[in-house]
Amino acid sequence: MPELPDIVVYAECRAARIVGETLQRVRLDSPFVLRTVEPPLATAEGRPVTGVRRVGKRIAIALDRGLFVVVHLMVAGRLHWREAGARLPGKRGLAALDFTSGTLVLTEASRKRRAALHVVRGEGGLATLDRGGLEVLDADLAAFRDTLQRENHTLKRALTDPRLFSGIGNAYSDEILHRARLSPATLATRLSDEDVERLHEATRSTLVEWTERLRAEAGQGFPEHVTAFREGMAVHGRYGQPCPACGTAVQRIVYAENEANYCPRCQTGGKLLADRALSRLLRGDWPRTLEELEERREAGRATLDG
Repeated sequence: MPELPDIVVYAECRAARIVGETLQRVRLDSPFVLRTVEPPLATAEGRPVTGVRRVGKRIAIALDRGLFVVVHLMVAGRLHWREAGARLPGKRGLAALDFTSGTLVLTEASRKRRAALHVVRGEGGLATLDRGGLEVLDADLAAFRDTLQRENHTLKRALTDPRLFSGIGNAYSDEILHRARLSPATLATRLSDEDVERLHEATRSTLVEWTERLRAEAGQGFPEHVTAFREGMAVHGRYGQPCPACGTAVQRIVYAENEANYCPRCQTGGKLLADRALSRLLRGDWPRTLEELEERREAGRATLDG
């Protein structure tokens, strides 16, 4: 799912192309993509664009007289800038927003069709789509600490909870925790003051750094290749590859549709976090440390060689 750095760059690139232009019409290829009926979609057509902003992981297009068209890309939704009147592409096309300067095409590379469009009126309507998470880049250490320790979640869950923190998801939470040298399974309320300060700084620096990198990558163009797995990430999507800090193989725990990637030497003191499914299957055979894991691997190699 596109997260804060991706959404910021998307919004900036969109603003450069559509602010001051008129939204002429909205074409829907899938009726399910539109999640609101009041105000009607037709009321957005013919209105000039006054701004573009990020609302959590959503992108809001502000129109004349307080109307907003809001796009939520979810996991597989993507935006593409095309010439005016461009056709929607095959099975992936969901909607097209035709402006006087060009067409913004919404696609989704998943059959689950989770991407969504909303039309809302006024700041109050926009607020109903905001999960209320803290904007970390605007928050001081005290606000960050209060939000982090409001509920006794693991750090991975806390960082990715949109009610607590705005715009952070699976990918950048992995990178943040690696930079902070903290385990994704540590409970937020058990952090020392030093740990909280380090996590606050890692969160801010990671999001700023990746926003700047993606902004430079997009240049004057439009970001077409938004992905959760990027070259240069330390641990996210790098299971089995060497940690850039210490060379230890990156490990992961998988749960539901998400996963946490981490370096056991940098973040967990050499301990392997139990993957819920595998640890239940293996029970007492689950390796607890890097040393046990390496012993298992060596034994496996010896068996194959023998």
